[in-house]
Amino acid sequence: MGKKTFAAIALAVLAVFAVPAAANAAGYVPASDVSVSGSATASSTVTVDVEEGPFLLGEEVNLSVDGAGTAVRSTFKAATVSLVKTASATGAATVNVTLPTDATGTYAVTATGLTSGNVATAAITVVAADVGAAANAAGDLASTGYPTPVAAIWAAAGALLLGVALVAVLTLLRRQRATAY
Repeated sequence: MGKKTFAAIALAVLAVFAVPAAANAAGYVPASDVSVSGSATASSTVTVDVEEGPFLLGEEVNLSVDGAGTAVRSTFKAATVSLVKTASATGAATVNVTLPTDATGTYAVTATGLTSGNVATAAITVVAADVGAAANAAGDLASTGYPTPVAAIWAAAGALLLGVALVAVLTLLRRQRATAY
């Protein structure tokens, strides 16, 4: 019995420490080292920065953007855009992505060091334009949520609490009757 328990514990410890090591061995850049700034709306420009350190000094970095529609990066425009840039003296890389006028969904930005093999990824999720006022002929804001009065919510919560109290009292009375006989 003790040997099986020890073996199970040893396998669990091995699994906990081996899995993260395998994932980190691939040369991926932590998400905390990649930042996306700017307004992710159609026709806007978003900047993706890979902070210093992941790439070698002056390393060539392949930057690619893939997503629905076309994206413009530097001077290229295509459904999947690739561009090779040189990392800075600190191993950082930056790319400006201009989203198309019909941009929707998520765009994946991947930066791969051609020498180090390190891979940094970022996602740009395009936020839909606010069409609430345009869709409503009166110009009012769109209605969201459920129009339940606050008093009804408090009444329901009170009824729930009374129900819990009733169950507790009945359980207590049943136990007292059972011990009285």
